[in-house]
Amino acid sequence: MPDEKKIQVQVCYSSGDAVSLLDVSVPLGASVRQAIDSSGILELHPELNLNLNTLKLGVYGKLKDESAVLHAGDRVEIYRPLLADPMEARRRRAQKQQKLAV
Repeated sequence: MPDEKKIQVQVCYSSGDAVSLLDVSVPLGASVRQAIDSSGILELHPELNLNLNTLKLGVYGKLKDESAVLHAGDRVEIYRPLLADPMEARRRRAQKQQKLAV
């Protein structure tokens, strides 16, 4: 019988080269930050230790503060900064398509 004072959540991060998706058991009422710390993802991706305070965090695609309380089955996501502005990248692709069409 599972411990009723614990919940299962996932913590995920994509470094660009690889995706880490870790299952973790945390106490009921645990925060996003507690799940990250418990998951061991900071050891797998040491670059996160330097940037975690500036990176955005979320649960299932919705931005959350690191103190947000988790529920059973939640997926905590650590987002990397964008390398390019999405609007500018879209503009460049459209220009490239126009040149190919001519």
